[in-house]
Amino acid sequence: MHLNYPIQIVYSAMIKLRPITLFILTLTLTSPITAQNLADKDADDKARDIVSRMTLKQKVWEMHGHGLVRFALSGLFTNKLKPVLAGGNKKLGIPPTIFFDGPRGIFRNKGATAFPVTMARGASWDPELEYRVGVAMGEENRALGGNYSGAVCMNLLRNPRWGRSQETYGEDPYHIGNMATALVHGIQSQNVQACVKHFAANSMENNRLGGNINMTERTLREVYLPHFKKVIDEGAASVMSAYNQLNGEYCAQNIHLLQDILFHDWGFKGYITSDWQFSLRDGEKGIKAGMNVEMPGGHYYKLSKVKKLLHEGKVSEQDIDSLILPVIRTKLVFAARKDTKTYPKSLIGNQEHIALAREVAEKSAVLLKNENELLPLDKTEIKRIAVIGSLADVKQTGDHGSSTVYPSYIITPLEGIKQYLKGTNVEVLFAAPGDTQAIKTICAKADAVMVSAGMTYLDEGEYIGAGKIRDRNNPEKRSIFAKISKLGLGGDRQYLRLHEQDIEAIHLAASVNKKVIVCLVAGSAVTVEEWHQEVPAILETFYNGMEGGNALARILFGDVNPSGKLPFTVPRSESDLPAFDSYAANVDYGYYHGYTLFDKEKKTPRYHFEYGLSYTKFEVSDLNLSKKEISTADTLHVKVSIKNTGPRPGAEVVQLYIGFPGVAIDRPVKLLRGFSKITIQPLELTHADFSVSPSDLAYYNPDTKQWEIEKGAYKIYVGNSSDEKSLITQTFTIR
Repeated sequence: MHLNYPIQIVYSAMIKLRPITLFILTLTLTSPITAQNLADKDADDKARDIVSRMTLKQKVWEMHGHGLVRFALSGLFTNKLKPVLAGGNKKLGIPPTIFFDGPRGIFRNKGATAFPVTMARGASWDPELEYRVGVAMGEENRALGGNYSGAVCMNLLRNPRWGRSQETYGEDPYHIGNMATALVHGIQSQNVQACVKHFAANSMENNRLGGNINMTERTLREVYLPHFKKVIDEGAASVMSAYNQLNGEYCAQNIHLLQDILFHDWGFKGYITSDWQFSLRDGEKGIKAGMNVEMPGGHYYKLSKVKKLLHEGKVSEQDIDSLILPVIRTKLVFAARKDTKTYPKSLIGNQEHIALAREVAEKSAVLLKNENELLPLDKTEIKRIAVIGSLADVKQTGDHGSSTVYPSYIITPLEGIKQYLKGTNVEVLFAAPGDTQAIKTICAKADAVMVSAGMTYLDEGEYIGAGKIRDRNNPEKRSIFAKISKLGLGGDRQYLRLHEQDIEAIHLAASVNKKVIVCLVAGSAVTVEEWHQEVPAILETFYNGMEGGNALARILFGDVNPSGKLPFTVPRSESDLPAFDSYAANVDYGYYHGYTLFDKEKKTPRYHFEYGLSYTKFEVSDLNLSKKEISTADTLHVKVSIKNTGPRPGAEVVQLYIGFPGVAIDRPVKLLRGFSKITIQPLELTHADFSVSPSDLAYYNPDTKQWEIEKGAYKIYVGNSSDEKSLITQTFTIR
């Protein structure tokens, strides 16, 4: 989403003396309009009938957003952002699309629940938990009068420096697809249309507004699209296009991406909205490609321009009808679904949702290091704990772009630890960042030190710019709207290491105290090479929401056993990652990234994909396959034992990968094709079951334009991280 356009619309409307008319018009469509009770099977006929009775003006109204004056003014002067609408016609029974972002809670509405960012939720590896988050987001959307959610951000993390990485689930398309599907199902269970974004290959921020991404068809199909296909197959209502170009054409008007793949190959029945301004660049191309709705307003799709295209014969009215038919059909289907409950405003930021936010924060934290079992801390054995670091007492839930949430409160790490220890004999010591002498003094006399370090919205996040690739020589340049509305700079990260101030604080703490715990806050990977050997414990908490400080305290002191796993690979050096120049106008994306790149190049990361420790220990054994040889029509069933060999209850993520040792086509060493999070009691033995379909083994052949399965030997890996040393294996053959 991009927020430069609304202020331009405000200025334009003021000049042309039209704001009052537009304002009144949008106010008439602020509540959902109930369509006739409609079964899905009748939706096409109903939509076609409506389209046949529409004037051209009414049709074009369905092709773009409106309500921009109200949206812009609420963004500038209030903490309750009004939604942008699209389409809608009371007389014809067409409800408007009423849009609310965002990925960690309702965008910029005071009091909304601020959940941990999507990347944190990806680290939970818990689709059932993500479904519950979707339900809560859907409830708050409906409570504000909405019916359309932009919460499902699911672009693939190619390089951790991507500024918007916090809004996606990780680096692996299989994992992203499963987690995003859970969120879609949760949101749509509340009769809210889920919009999945950004389609496609959007994984740089500074060059997203016009930058061109080049890749082969096989890379596109196998790496950057499978997760999108998963959510489309599972019934996602809508798709938002990306800003960037793909192989030389903007995604919002890319015929191959939209018509050939999304509509034809995948059979998508929903509708596409453009990202907000600067996404659609040509009305004729957009219509021909199947871009259904221009957001947030009608620039290329306004009535005068559409009439001109029709008059010149560049598009036909049949093109227009085809464009709006899926829009109307989808809106009718959702409007006709019966609610099973009411949606009062008291749902917004209620205690149930806040408790869920804390639960997510607890289940998503990743324990990266725990030498000598320093964690969990025992509050009966320590007298003082020092809390330091640049983020120890900073209220933040993530970037300041279109996923910004204004919860009723935010618990910082310092506040959470203080509240947790209130009433005990443990003293909490705090020193402000940069106060070297005070830091050294309190760390020296503490029984344990907690360092909260990492990133803020100034380091990473959505870049709200001026409609162009970010200026390498003037990176601070922003739009007027972004400045006035206090939207953050964001953009891609300059580097993956911590800032020098935090590194110095860690060195200082470790020089006087042997019990130092570093809690990392960031949207994705942070390299730790400068200091990790000096500290016994490292915990990755991400941007962990409004209840983050409370969750952190409960993890540190053992009320919660951490169970998160990394949804990305943490390198030892940035040079081990794909090249990343986020200001470049033209970029080539290769077939390999993340753990597949590390496997292929036989490099050892600092922390493997899906790595994460626990306060207990797990043992995976007895891998059994239902068959040693299958045909392309068979399903392989896999069973493995897992035992909690330690003293505490805990949850482990059992992972299944498929390797390709006996095939001729170049393939990754292994690919994730299954995961299951299981809670296990001390000394309990249980099992995890997986099913492997031959389609899980297929590759895309660009010559035949088909997915194909090679016959030969394959390998099953099962374990608790992508590190081959932690995996047990069996082989099978496709005949």
